[in-house]
Amino acid sequence: MAKREQHAVTIYTRYERFWHWSQAALIFLLAITGFGLHGTHDLLPFDKGVMLHTFAALGLILLWIFTTFWNFTTGNWRQFLPNTKGLFAVIRYYAWGILFGEDHPHKKTLRRKQNALQGLAYLTFMVLIGPALWFTGIIYLFYDLWNEIPGAADGLFWVAFLHTAAAFLMVTFVIIHIYMTTTGKTPLHYIKTMISGVERVELTEVERAYLAEEHPERLKE
Repeated sequence: MAKREQHAVTIYTRYERFWHWSQAALIFLLAITGFGLHGTHDLLPFDKGVMLHTFAALGLILLWIFTTFWNFTTGNWRQFLPNTKGLFAVIRYYAWGILFGEDHPHKKTLRRKQNALQGLAYLTFMVLIGPALWFTGIIYLFYDLWNEIPGAADGLFWVAFLHTAAAFLMVTFVIIHIYMTTTGKTPLHYIKTMISGVERVELTEVERAYLAEEHPERLKE
């Protein structure tokens, strides 16, 4: 087995950080305006809430389309492939080990930034929750184009129900995600990593030599 040593490396590219934070801002804007439209609060007039919600949704869809293209052209899509290796060890850690100061069983590498549980969570987010929100939201947005179809009113009810259910799943995902960011070496460790992009990861001699030759700016020590 190749010897591995820890090095400070820019593990998250500028685009990954831009994607992460702009996506977070849009999701928060969608949640605030969406719940306002449902009458949960009255922070915004209804017409402005609809406008902001619509533009934020379109912005998020465009961001995801471009990001999907970026992921496939850069090969970053491999980070999101389902992987059950170490899954139960990670689940045990969050359910038990973290309470007793055990080390995290997953060690980040250049090829696998996410542990198995994170990978499954993000895959669910991208394949199920996100598309469910977009498709139902688009159908709802263009209701005027199909409102004369027989049963359109009942159809609108179910579209709105599914959209709201997906929104609650999204909010649940975000709450869990925010909590998980506090489980690093310090409560702000993972947030600082996503701002700077720099994390200490284990590299083989071959990986370090590759970075030194092809991407020296990513090696921080």
